[in-house]
Amino acid sequence: MATLSDIGVAAAINILTAFAFFIAFAFLRLQPVNDRVYFPKWYLKGLRSSPIKSGGLASKFVNLDFRSYIRFLNWMPQALRMPEPELIDHAGLDSVVYLRIYLLGLKIFFPIACLAFTVMVPVNWTNTTLDKLQNLTFSDIDKLSISNIPNGSSRFWVHLCMAYVITFWTCFVLKREYKIIGSMRLQFLASDQRRPDQFTVLVRNIPPDPDESASELVEHFFKVNHPDYYLTYQAVYNANKLSELVQKRKKCQNWLDYYQNKHSRNPSKRPMIKVGFLGCWGEEVDAIDRYTEKIEGLTRKISEEKEKVTSSTKSLVPAAFVSFKRRWGAVVCAQTQQSRNPTQWLTEWAPEPRDIYWDNLALPYVHLTIRRLVIAVAFFFLTFFFMIPIAFVQTLANIEGIEKAVPFLKPLIEMKAIKSFIQGFLPGIALKIFLIVLPSILMIMSKFEGFISKSSLERRCASRYYMFQFINVFLCSIIAGTALQQLNSFLNQSATEIPKTIGVSIPMKATFFITYIMVDGWAGVAGEILRLKPLVIYHLKNFFLVKTEKDREEAMDPGTIGFNTGEPQIQLYFILGLVYAAVSPILLPFILVFFALAYVVYRHQIINVYNQEYESAGAFWPDVHRRVVIALIVSQLLLMGLLSTKRASRSTPLLFILPVLTIGFHRFCKGRYEPVFVRYPLQDAMVKDTLERTKEPNLNLKTFLQNAYVHPVFKAADNVKDEMVEEEPRPDRTPDLVATKRSSKRHTSDSSFETY
Repeated sequence: MATLSDIGVAAAINILTAFAFFIAFAFLRLQPVNDRVYFPKWYLKGLRSSPIKSGGLASKFVNLDFRSYIRFLNWMPQALRMPEPELIDHAGLDSVVYLRIYLLGLKIFFPIACLAFTVMVPVNWTNTTLDKLQNLTFSDIDKLSISNIPNGSSRFWVHLCMAYVITFWTCFVLKREYKIIGSMRLQFLASDQRRPDQFTVLVRNIPPDPDESASELVEHFFKVNHPDYYLTYQAVYNANKLSELVQKRKKCQNWLDYYQNKHSRNPSKRPMIKVGFLGCWGEEVDAIDRYTEKIEGLTRKISEEKEKVTSSTKSLVPAAFVSFKRRWGAVVCAQTQQSRNPTQWLTEWAPEPRDIYWDNLALPYVHLTIRRLVIAVAFFFLTFFFMIPIAFVQTLANIEGIEKAVPFLKPLIEMKAIKSFIQGFLPGIALKIFLIVLPSILMIMSKFEGFISKSSLERRCASRYYMFQFINVFLCSIIAGTALQQLNSFLNQSATEIPKTIGVSIPMKATFFITYIMVDGWAGVAGEILRLKPLVIYHLKNFFLVKTEKDREEAMDPGTIGFNTGEPQIQLYFILGLVYAAVSPILLPFILVFFALAYVVYRHQIINVYNQEYESAGAFWPDVHRRVVIALIVSQLLLMGLLSTKRASRSTPLLFILPVLTIGFHRFCKGRYEPVFVRYPLQDAMVKDTLERTKEPNLNLKTFLQNAYVHPVFKAADNVKDEMVEEEPRPDRTPDLVATKRSSKRHTSDSSFETY
């Protein structure tokens, strides 16, 4: 078990690491050659020019203004200077709402920490329970926890009152934040500029028809059922093979650029490659000629595949993007049932064009349930597979307990310096390493489930990552850590005493989580601002592949917030903070440092670096709210179980009401605020349509929408045919008959649902 000196060693290591990262960042960001790495967002907006173009040779690569190095931490106040409305215009509402998660943590935990250290720490410290227990492994830092209070003590009333204070304060802050963000979302949608997704719905599970293709059926259906507001549609094609060919051609073009650049540096020698496996053996050929030939062949294949896809009805997917003349029409269509058969003509809001994950649009809708069932089973086994490395990490955190149970290991790890390093730093870094590959695995699983937008992929991935963190990092660490930590006690006491030992031991796992917070939340966050990986990749691309300014812009990797990994990681800190606030408050200062540091770092990154791939107007906030509520309920249940092992029979029953009140609070917020994040009000749609018609009476919406939902691989081609059909607006009147190829209504796929 980590002692106070071990925690000090870990704190020193992580503080020095974080400071080293900040120093390195302050130096690297001032160098002209790194300007595109640390300020890519301003380049993408066209508001910053490269400093390399001006000045002498040395000043193009190294910043010679030594006064700028003195102010190496001035990026912190600069990151806080931009007001929130300006930040919304600059980076979007999603980025601002994401930052407010860190502010939420500060708002919840700062008052709780002040109260806990004023009231609870003295109550816990002024006892001698741990000193009186035999065969129990503990350290001085554990005397600040509830474990130091004797069984049946009246002091547990303090912890009961603290639980009520934590619950009511957390609910108050959550409700206030939900209301604020809901208002921000409505204001953002009302003031947001015109976007294609405001007029468009995605229609899926279009029924087959023997007389009409999917495209003709879509046009016919919406002309009949939405005659006054239907404008046009965009058919969806299965272009996955075409997309693979385009990617192959792009890779070949990169290699061609590389060898052409290499040849330009040494014109006397033509670059050569081997055509065998992985270029390790085989006939040597001219590299430039080889890749030029490959690109020409792929270009022909792309042209042929493009023609095949656009001309064949077999490539059509039973889905389409349908656009309307008014937002009001899109709202009605997206939020109502279109057919008597509720499994056909399924409509939902279309994601914005840059948010679409095109590969999954080609998946049959009926396969999605099976795919999600398969992934649910796979995720179950993945979660339990990871329990093995988590248990291994706990062995590193509990060396003293293992020494007692297995004495022959004691001489090997008895040196104080080594022991402090292993127990104070190694468990946190080991757990961090084991979790590195997990987000990539979860994203692959989410893609297999068939979600059609990047935002829904990230939200599903975040949901699974959160469950994984809760089960493995939190629960498994407590259970496995307690078992290993008190192994000697378990072996030398009766079965009736084991629950009592567990009740005492769980609060003492705070030391392990403190080491993890310092590694992940302090050094890890500081490492995020350094951007070491993008820095190396940019300079490699810039040296080997870049030929033009456009190539240099593509070499930049601004990245995104990474909601699928960042938000679940934040939620782990909410769980730890709420669970240990009434149990072992020593954890709270470390969590507060994380929230404060992360807020400053990520605000800087959002202003200068990250370029979001999509904008959902903060649609993910209900997930954030729900997970904080879950963390609150878990803290109440664990405190209830803990007090039951401490024989606090008078105070424990009063805790039963807290989960009930918390669930009721969640249901209230879900009914009062969540609809704003799920549906779009008809009233707001009509207001915005009216204002738009008044300001732009001659707006040609058809031109605005005609290429918005064309597959990106088609947009890149010159011979793309416009698949959309013109429809002139007409005054309100009885709908005209719509021409159809059907010979009889009896030819529909289901005679019981044949009427439109």
